[in-house]
Amino acid sequence: MFAAALKRCQVALSLMLVALTLTACASSGSTEAVLTSVAPLTDKYAAIVVDAKSGKMLYGANVNELRYPASLTKMMTLYLMFEAIDEGRVSRTDLIPISRNAARRPPSKLGLKAGETIPVDTAIRVLVVKSANDVATAVAEFLGGSEARFAEMMTAKARALGMNRTVFKNASGLPDPDQVTTATDMARLSIALRRAFPHHYGYFGHREVTVAGRTIKGHNKALDMIPGADGLKTGYTRASGFNLATSVTRGGKSVVGVVMGENTSKIRNARMAQLMSTYVKKAR
Repeated sequence: MFAAALKRCQVALSLMLVALTLTACASSGSTEAVLTSVAPLTDKYAAIVVDAKSGKMLYGANVNELRYPASLTKMMTLYLMFEAIDEGRVSRTDLIPISRNAARRPPSKLGLKAGETIPVDTAIRVLVVKSANDVATAVAEFLGGSEARFAEMMTAKARALGMNRTVFKNASGLPDPDQVTTATDMARLSIALRRAFPHHYGYFGHREVTVAGRTIKGHNKALDMIPGADGLKTGYTRASGFNLATSVTRGGKSVVGVVMGENTSKIRNARMAQLMSTYVKKAR
């Protein structure tokens, strides 16, 4: 128990230092030239590339401007799930009940009916690969009692991680005008997931999941497009545009990138590939 507590303190201190570094870099306004060869930038565009080891911002555009997270939200939903597993409050084999409220959530969804259950391990995979909103709500109710209470827990955790401009109102990223974030905050969350949960992080690299004999393919094409890409999350709503958080480990260097507000998934993926090609080499 003492060792686990010490590890949590060490991780917390490490994340605090990254948060401080990111804040200093993002607020300086010193960003490199915007890369525009892929497509014209949209009004919603925001992006950041961060050296995951040092926390130094390598590229930034509109990094602290408020944006809608869409399904990048589910990274925080999973953060709280991983935390619950590590603290012994939840087991991977536990069954999560599907409420009527969860079953009614709009797509993207798994299509589970009220009264059914889904194992924790499968729920994690489905959130990563399918980005299922019904499962996100079920996880929120399972861990928080209600989705509203869970959203408060998400926001509190965001503050603890230094995500000072992020507010969560639901566990899925479905449209809510008050659910906002920034590229900087999503980069902090991406780094936090890697550092706090290296033993769970492999989930984010999954490209498919099998549920009840049905194999569901993911749509995170960046994993195949970018050499060294090892995971994280896509997101889209009409209000947010196409979002993407990507982690890349290559040649001993480790970076995290966030792109938000693109007009299509193809442009979003190409923009991320371009950013990574340009900035991975500049990491330590």
